[in-house]
Amino acid sequence: MVSQVLSYSIIGILILHYAVETTLEILNARKFNDPVPEELEGLYDQEQYRKSQAYKQANFRFGLFSSGLSLLLLLCFFLGGGFGWADRVAASVSPLPFPRALVFFGILGLGSDLVATPLSYYHTFVIEERFGFNKTTPSLFFADKLKGWALMGLLGGGLLAGILWFYQWAGTAFWIYAWALIALFTLLLNLFYSRLIVPLFNKQEPLEEGSLKSRIEAYAGKVGFALKNIFIIDGSRRSTRANAYFSGLGREKRVALYDTLVEDLEEEEIVAVLAHEIGHYKKKHIAANLVASVALTGLTLFLLSLFINNPELSLAIGVSQPSFHAALLSFALLYSPVSAATGLVMNWLSRRFEFQADAYARETLAAQPLVASLKKLSQKNLSNLTPHPAYVFVHYSHPPLAARIRALNRQGRQRKQNG
Repeated sequence: MVSQVLSYSIIGILILHYAVETTLEILNARKFNDPVPEELEGLYDQEQYRKSQAYKQANFRFGLFSSGLSLLLLLCFFLGGGFGWADRVAASVSPLPFPRALVFFGILGLGSDLVATPLSYYHTFVIEERFGFNKTTPSLFFADKLKGWALMGLLGGGLLAGILWFYQWAGTAFWIYAWALIALFTLLLNLFYSRLIVPLFNKQEPLEEGSLKSRIEAYAGKVGFALKNIFIIDGSRRSTRANAYFSGLGREKRVALYDTLVEDLEEEEIVAVLAHEIGHYKKKHIAANLVASVALTGLTLFLLSLFINNPELSLAIGVSQPSFHAALLSFALLYSPVSAATGLVMNWLSRRFEFQADAYARETLAAQPLVASLKKLSQKNLSNLTPHPAYVFVHYSHPPLAARIRALNRQGRQRKQNG
């Protein structure tokens, strides 16, 4: 039967994905003790390097355990008829398509979180705590979880309702309307993420008047970047890790600096980080990522529309009564190799964008402050200085630190020669 072939294919995909990921993790772990690249010599003292190695090993072992456990439980659930059971429970709650789909995915989401939450708790309060990164409390951890569930129910449930309504109204042409809906949602999320979503989890305060704000405004004026919204985020509530990001478009664009970043870096280095973020905007990387994301969504929905009415998709995961939600889940599992392939392309593109943003910061400011900031952040985060090239190719959205510094130094030499 076709459904059996599809079922075996799903199992094969899950096992193959686990095998590939485990192989990459092992290859990456074998590089932990490689000599530090020349560009990064002296970044760690002996004690820091020992701590960095221990942190990488702890995450490696934890990753192997958690991924193996997740695969085992998923296969047991699948082969034990778990998806069919979840569908029967959903149908007993309501025979109507949308409530049934919502309950179905709610059961699966809850089950997934029952596995993921203890693992996340251990990682946060044992591994991250042991190496000095964790600042969150158990109450804040679970409050974040509850907020995440609420957002998923509200936003995810709303999107699911819209897609299902379009399917019932337009049949297989639903993908066009669903694509428009998701594209609009993605655009609005990009525009108002910092204004609507971030405040649910973090406090944002405008950057106070002072030398740092003056430096930032002077740089923004120099490069012709209209910037009125500069915020400090209380990232230290949860972690010692530092970050900065740019979000929004048009009048909604803003720069967010974590308070840990402001604490760890010199003012010139913070401006260099900001210059990198502005480089993404000036090089139109944000728009390019948005267009690529919307285009991939359209392709996925179009392919879904070709198969969604095939009852074999539902039968493949053990759901005896074919439905949109069961076929959607089955399609997602079968489509995961394609998603992985497009993810490789997007990561490659993202790494190119990072090099370009680095170059912009060097051209409009200087290389040295950016190099210093990258080194400090890597040191603070106990980053892996010697990742395996295959692991970088598959998982890294940013180039390794040594490659970024090498590129900045090479560009600086070329500029001097040309000048």
